Amino acid sequence: MLKLRNILCCSLAIGTLAHSHELQYGLSPAIEQPLGLTEANLASSPLFSLHRDLVNIESISNNEHSVGVFLESYFRAHDYTVERQYINSLESKKGNARFNILAYPGSERQTSVLLTSHIDTVPPFYAYKLHGKDDIWGRGSVDAKACVAAQFVALQELLASESISPNDASLLFVVGEENGGEGMRAVNDLGMKWDTVVFGEPTELKLASGHKGILIFELIAHGKAGHSGYPWLGKSANHILISALAALQILELPSSEKYGNTTLNIGSMNGGVAANVIAETAVAKIGIRLAADDPNDVKELVLKAVKGVDEDIEVVFYGGSYGPVDIDHDVEGFETITVNYGTDIPNLSGEHKRYLFGPGNILVAHSDHEHLKARDLLSAVEGYKRLVQVALKSW
Repeated sequence: MLKLRNILCCSLAIGTLAHSHELQYGLSPAIEQPLGLTEANLASSPLFSLHRDLVNIESISNNEHSVGVFLESYFRAHDYTVERQYINSLESKKGNARFNILAYPGSERQTSVLLTSHIDTVPPFYAYKLHGKDDIWGRGSVDAKACVAAQFVALQELLASESISPNDASLLFVVGEENGGEGMRAVNDLGMKWDTVVFGEPTELKLASGHKGILIFELIAHGKAGHSGYPWLGKSANHILISALAALQILELPSSEKYGNTTLNIGSMNGGVAANVIAETAVAKIGIRLAADDPNDVKELVLKAVKGVDEDIEVVFYGGSYGPVDIDHDVEGFETITVNYGTDIPNLSGEHKRYLFGPGNILVAHSDHEHLKARDLLSAVEGYKRLVQVALKSW
């Protein structure tokens, strides 16, 4: 009875907050009017209160322990079985150990459908704030704690309506998506397989038909230190690095009709110790968003361009590179979109169907003005419900 009461309370509170808005799908799932959120009615809605609590827990990548503990307790209070998957078993007894959360409402951990997103965020931390009648601000309010809250509530509502059985779907929330995807790659060690996996990321309530690939690398230029008044006696690593970066900026990179142009971002640079010292070492970190081709082909282009500047410059390619990722988008009633960011989709092995969906706009994620429309959070619940039902053929 406790489990049923929790599910029904969750469903009823959300229905009350939504007032008379009927959640329907046209080309895009959306509620048109603002909800008029207040601090008082936040407490009455499991969806919005869960979202608020998650955003208020700082969980920058590598510091996800507290939010993991919170979710573990929250799911158990709703009668879910919860398992921790530690990223590093040697640190499992430490107070700040990092772990993924697998939660399932039935007796079976292996389900047909999996709802998943990530619980880490980029820095810096911004606390939860309400602005106006419908805007929720804060770090992770979009990317991706909105998905976490909406996925849980969607599953609760489906169970309450008996549209699915407790053994049909489960939840997986992982660490480290913003910092290389080690959390999702660890999930492969569980040896589990799903028929359908619904990944949560901000897609403007549209189904993503694919996203660009990624290649990240580091350039390390080596020079010879000396007095800046006698530059011919040394070799400036900074000058080498600048020339190499200039060569990369004019590099002809692949493009495609679906994903557009491959783009290159010089993310960080560091070199030298003082204005009057010839720089001995200089380093830059670069990210390329791939619109076409295998990452290995682009690596060859990078190496040729850089080595053409100086044979001694080091190029260190990071692991986890991949080409463009095509994603299932065969559910009627959704608009579709391609996105330029990366996700955990390529980090999870298996032959499952893959959907990418969530509330919010990536253009405000990772910014000092990250925010979400409250009505979009409600619409996301309906979107996730539909995707689960279509996957189970119970729509």
